[in-house]
Amino acid sequence: MKKVKMFSFVLAFCLLAHLSLAPLASAQTSNKPAGFTSELKALSKSTYKYFKDFTEEKTGLTSDEVRMKGKNDKDAEEAKRTSPTNIAMYMMSTVSAEEMKLITKKEAVSRLQTTLATLEKMDKWNGLFYNWYNTEDATVKKDWGQFISQVDNGWMSAGLIVVGQAYPELNAQTSKLVDDMNYTTLYDPEVGQFRGGYDVAKGELTEHHYGTFYTEPRVASYIAIGKGDVPQEHWWKMYRTMPQEWDWQSQIPEGKIVNYDGVDVFEGSYTYQGQKFVPSWGGSMFEGLMPGIVIKEQDLGTQALGLNNQRHVDLQIAFAKEKGYPAWGFSPSATVDGYSEFAATPLGISGYENSSTVTAHASFLALDYAPKEVRENIKALKKLNMSGKYGLYDSVNLETGDVAKAYLALDQGMIMVSIANYVKDGVIRDYFHSDPIAQKPEELLKKEVFSIQ
Repeated sequence: MKKVKMFSFVLAFCLLAHLSLAPLASAQTSNKPAGFTSELKALSKSTYKYFKDFTEEKTGLTSDEVRMKGKNDKDAEEAKRTSPTNIAMYMMSTVSAEEMKLITKKEAVSRLQTTLATLEKMDKWNGLFYNWYNTEDATVKKDWGQFISQVDNGWMSAGLIVVGQAYPELNAQTSKLVDDMNYTTLYDPEVGQFRGGYDVAKGELTEHHYGTFYTEPRVASYIAIGKGDVPQEHWWKMYRTMPQEWDWQSQIPEGKIVNYDGVDVFEGSYTYQGQKFVPSWGGSMFEGLMPGIVIKEQDLGTQALGLNNQRHVDLQIAFAKEKGYPAWGFSPSATVDGYSEFAATPLGISGYENSSTVTAHASFLALDYAPKEVRENIKALKKLNMSGKYGLYDSVNLETGDVAKAYLALDQGMIMVSIANYVKDGVIRDYFHSDPIAQKPEELLKKEVFSIQ
C-alpha cells in the first residue's frame, strides 16, 4: 500500500501498548457533541464521491491517488493503480456509505459484486494479493515490483470479512477468497513473527520481521490467528517495546515480564509528558489507530490496546500544543510534491523526524476517543484551507501553510470507515467481529494488561 506501507516494512520492530491515561482529552464516545453527527454525514458524502468518481466501472478498482490541478482544481491527475489496502478501503467505504444512507443497498451490492468478480480473477501468490495492480484491467503492475505484503493482505482480508458479514449474499465469495489467503507462507515459526513480505520475482522473503506489536500489521496477525494459519502464541511473540538492553531505541522502556499462555512478554512502556504509553514504530496516528477501525480494541482491550489508543490520541494532541501548532493529527500523508512520513515523534520507537504536517485522516481515527477535540480540529483544518471537492485535502504544512491538494484512496477510506463507526456505533467493527475468524482471537484482546495503568 503506497509508501505508507513501505515505511511499515523498512523496519519491523513494532511495539504494543501502554494505555492507562489520565486523559488529556476527556470526551468519550457516549458524549457526542450536538449536531456533530450531521456534520460528519455531510463530510462523508463528499468523501465517498471520491470512490464514485475514481473507481473503474469495469473492474471495481479505485485509483490510488488523485491530485487536483489547474484553476479552481478543475483538473484531476489520477494515478490508475491500486493496492490490496486500497481495495479493502473501497469495499468498507461502500458498506459505510450504505449504512449512512448515501447509497442504496442495491447500489452497494452491485458495486461490491463487480469488485469481487475482479478479485477472483486477479493473479495471486498462495491466495495472497500482489501489492500493486492496474485499475483498468486488474493486471499486476510489474514495473512497481512483484511484492506480496503481509500488512496489505491483512487489510484485504479485513475488508472481505466485513463485506461478507454485511451482505450474506456475498459471503460465499468473500469467504473463499479469505480461506485461500495462506498466511503461513509469510510466517517464521522459529521467531514467532511474520516477515514483512515476499518478493515473487526474486523468490525471497524480506529479511526483516514485523516485530513491533503496536503497528498496523497486527490486523493481519489477528486474522491469521483467527484463521488458524498461525498459532496463538504469535500474538505474544511481538514486542510491546523493544527489550530494555536495546539501547538504540528512542527511550529505554520500563516494565515487567508477564506470562501469557506460556509465553513471557515484556510489558514495557515509554513516558511522554508524564503519561505512560506503548509506542508505535514511528509515532504516527495511522500505525496505532488504524487497526481499531475493524478490531474492537476499545471495547475488548480495555487494559491494553484500547487504553493505549486513548493514550496516543491524547498525546498527539499534547504534542501539537507543545509545538504551538493550530491543529493536530500527525501521520504519513501526501505532500505538495510527493508523500512522506509524519508523526508525533516522541511516541515512536524510532520516531519519524518530520512533525509540522498534519493529515485529515489522523483526526478521524481519533473520533471514538476524543470527539469534541476532533470536531474542533476539523474546524481548524478548514480554516487552513483544507476543504475540497472530495471532503478534506490530504495534508497541510502548519509552518508554511502549504496544502497538499491530493486525495488518497487509503486516507479517504480511513475517514469513511471512522465516520461510519462513530455515527453508527461501531457498525464496521460489529460486522468484522460477526465472523468466526474475528471472534476466535477476542480473548487475546481481553486478557492482556499493559504496564501503563
